[in-house]
Amino acid sequence: MKVACVGGGPAGLYFSILMKLQDPSHDITVYERNPVGSTYGWGVTYWAGLLDRLGAHDPESARAVAESSVRWSDGIAHVNGASTTHHGDEGFGIGRHRFLDILTERARSLGVRVEFEHEIGADDVPDADLVVAADGVNSRLRERHADRFGARIDVGRNVYTWLGTTRVFDAFTFSFVETEHGWIWCYAYGFSGDHSTCVVECAPDTWRGLGLDDMNEADGLGALEKLFADVLDGHPLIGRAQADDAVQWLNFRTLTNETWYHGNVVLLGDAAHTTHYSIGAGTTLALEDAVALAEALRDVPDLPSALARYERERRSALLSVQSAARHSAQWYENLPRYIGLAPDRMFALLGQRHSPLLPYVPPQLYYRIDRAAERLDALRRLKRWLGPRVARTLHARR
Repeated sequence: MKVACVGGGPAGLYFSILMKLQDPSHDITVYERNPVGSTYGWGVTYWAGLLDRLGAHDPESARAVAESSVRWSDGIAHVNGASTTHHGDEGFGIGRHRFLDILTERARSLGVRVEFEHEIGADDVPDADLVVAADGVNSRLRERHADRFGARIDVGRNVYTWLGTTRVFDAFTFSFVETEHGWIWCYAYGFSGDHSTCVVECAPDTWRGLGLDDMNEADGLGALEKLFADVLDGHPLIGRAQADDAVQWLNFRTLTNETWYHGNVVLLGDAAHTTHYSIGAGTTLALEDAVALAEALRDVPDLPSALARYERERRSALLSVQSAARHSAQWYENLPRYIGLAPDRMFALLGQRHSPLLPYVPPQLYYRIDRAAERLDALRRLKRWLGPRVARTLHARR
């Protein structure tokens, strides 16, 4: 099979690796429009289960990823000077540059051609048996057949910016700071021995009230460094300068598609779907897409049936994740509802933000129910059963 992967991110590269491992005779080219090493995103997060899945499909790249990752198991929340710690599951961070280098080197070692600075537009689609659109949320290949794919984008209310810092965090760290214009917060995690990712988020009124919407990069980063001085401990924030020298503030866009393939073109990763960054699942979902597509092409003899299986399996797998991401984003958009709790209780409900029941139950009551559910198995099962049903009913009434 001749395969063209448009987009040199984790999804396209890992898919090319899996296809070559299945059959070295596949003719595979990955086209990446940017130069080598120009990726943006600082570090990415994932959980231990992903390493197990990567190891089952390609132990060599899994080992390299594990060796280049940092680990943590604690979460720490700072709320206006008060702090609380939660001991949770083991998490991992790896620099996006390093992650892509590992996958690129592995793909090339297997015979995949990886061509940087090679942009594929809507009118110059490669001649191949299969064209994989792994070119992100703004996929040009998807837009070429926009009427067939049926993309829909829902824009979140809050604004956020993705930054780096030389402060190395050894736990997943949250900091919530109250200003005269409302709350602003960050979450930060280490991804190497000398850098961490720091995502800053706030409501639009807070953003404008603090003047962050009108500051150049130096002033904007300086203002944020003052707001989060306690957790940064004297370390700077690092931005990504824009052409107009402004900090890149964004509204998150949740992408869905009515169908994931048309003819011999199939969507992969962020070109097919996005989930809010607050659940840290984007990279994991992209790699799981790659696994599912490669397995479908291996097991199903004709292309249309293989692509149909891939779409069916991944749509089903994404339902719970997309629900969790939607509720997570809404938790932050409704932060004033929870921020008045004692820090340990607020942090406990932060960990419960994926629950469809939480928005409809008074926070203090939900906290007490949740604590009781940890001790009573019957109550825990009732809570799990009741949540989606109450959410659907109240949503329909609204």
